[in-house]
Amino acid sequence: MTRTTATHQDLDWLLDGLVDSVAETRNAVLLSDDGLVVSHSRTVERADAERLAAICTGQQSLARGVGQLFNGGGVHQVIVELSDLWLFIISAAQGTHLAVVASQEVDAEIMSLAMHNLVQQVGQKLSTPVRSDFDAFGGGDGPRA
Repeated sequence: MTRTTATHQDLDWLLDGLVDSVAETRNAVLLSDDGLVVSHSRTVERADAERLAAICTGQQSLARGVGQLFNGGGVHQVIVELSDLWLFIISAAQGTHLAVVASQEVDAEIMSLAMHNLVQQVGQKLSTPVRSDFDAFGGGDGPRA
């Protein structure tokens, strides 16, 4: 599978290791808060990684909404169980989330633990800088051309 320069290739091997180390794991993607792919495992094509990142951002947003509505605090983990798959999403570091797709046969407890261990071991490398506010229409107080 071809990698692109748009991903953080130094992190790709970490995601590959997660996929390889937990039986029945299919794909792993590290995504930014705004749904951009930071890194992805070799098992998922770039286009599918981008779609997964967008989906995960939506899931995180829904979970935050529940937390706000019912005073539940911040989102630590989102788990979606489908007929044939699991989707796990956890906060990885400042500005990032780790998403994993696994078959129904995966041990959900082992997967969750492996994801949290990865985040604890290399958390700082997983962070993304906060993007500055950008006004595409020039309505801000900054200089204009």
